[in-house]
Amino acid sequence: MPALTRRQVLCGGLGASAFALLTGCATPGTVSVNTAPAIPAASTGEKVTLTYWSWLKNVQKVADIWNASHPDVQVETVWIPSGNRGGYSKLYAALAAGGGPDLAQVEMRTVPEFMLVNGLVDLSRYGAREYAHLYDSALWSQVSFSGGVYGIPQDSGPMATFYRPDVLAKVGAAAPVTWEEWAAVGKELRGANAYIDCFSLADTSYFVSFAAQAGASWLRPAEDGWVINMTDDATLNVARFFDRAIDDGIVTTAYGPFTPGWYAAAAKGELASLTSGSWADALVQSVSGGAGKWRVAPMPIWDPRGYGSSYLGGSTAAVLANSKHPREALEFAVWMTSTQAGIDAEIANSGIGWSPVPGIIGAKREKPSDFFGGQNYNQDVIVPASKSQNMDWSWWPVTTQSFNILGDGFRRKASGTSLVDTVAAAEQQIMTAFRNKGLTIRKEQA
Repeated sequence: MPALTRRQVLCGGLGASAFALLTGCATPGTVSVNTAPAIPAASTGEKVTLTYWSWLKNVQKVADIWNASHPDVQVETVWIPSGNRGGYSKLYAALAAGGGPDLAQVEMRTVPEFMLVNGLVDLSRYGAREYAHLYDSALWSQVSFSGGVYGIPQDSGPMATFYRPDVLAKVGAAAPVTWEEWAAVGKELRGANAYIDCFSLADTSYFVSFAAQAGASWLRPAEDGWVINMTDDATLNVARFFDRAIDDGIVTTAYGPFTPGWYAAAAKGELASLTSGSWADALVQSVSGGAGKWRVAPMPIWDPRGYGSSYLGGSTAAVLANSKHPREALEFAVWMTSTQAGIDAEIANSGIGWSPVPGIIGAKREKPSDFFGGQNYNQDVIVPASKSQNMDWSWWPVTTQSFNILGDGFRRKASGTSLVDTVAAAEQQIMTAFRNKGLTIRKEQA
């Protein structure tokens, strides 16, 4: 991922007057906390109470392990809805009111959006770079912006394929190695009253991840602003591929992953596979009667020279701008996300996605899985997947709006609008969204 300066994230080459307008309307009631003097650590013997807002279940049990060995720095957690389901609106409102928690769970793709409203502390001012060597370089790059660090990687979702060998066996197939093979097997499965997978027209994060795996890099920063290219060969080839898959009936668009319709079809053996993030293993294990029937394989590849996987999801533990104790908040975030004790506790109590620390995948994930037929899939499949990622992919300041734009277009597939046309139209709308926020953007020249 290319390094972004904060100026590139926030203004992308705006003049002084335009930049003042941007910060005046985008900031929720504050100027950047990162221009003020750094806040000193608490005095010896002073008790500090940190608040942490997260959508993880039972995360207080994780904090309690820290609390037991850190009597002077106690962490209290508050559950909020996940990101765009209401959690972010609560965080933005709290920031605007001059309050909010010390830490919050923020998706990696949303970090630039919080930077846009001066919502995050630059943790490099408190020593965050000292911990960079602990984390996967691809994930650390997604929280690093030209000298600044705006979150600590918490988890990710390297993609793999969860599949039913017995369903594939109906057509004499194994887990497809390439996407072309996937399509060929999918055609045969229709004669066996099964789909190879579903394709969500509502959740465009899957399509985005597939494009990234193919080598796409939709937006990048430049000295004069942002550069966009959503109509590159990689993206359009992926769009054409899934246009054909939908039109030929290879996949179903009647439901998305982990919806009631999906669970019903998976339980009946009407779905042969699902290509999703590593975190999907817990949800697949909720399929009725599925124990022992599922296995895990690498996701299909587009090109032997391309990427073996892609990320679907990933979050950070970020320190919010109004924290009075950013040093202590950083220490807790690093403990929770990089130590064996913290990672094991997050897995056991909260079911986090893939560990951000190479070499520490969590004790529970080092063992074979009874549900997946004794397969040691985390070691054999997910570890290699985490090492085969598109390092050129980066997120941008209007990611949420971009996903909504793309989703609105994808939903029109049923009425005849192709995914290819949707991607091209979305590119123009996303450029407009940038400009409406006072950000500079241009189309990459061929």
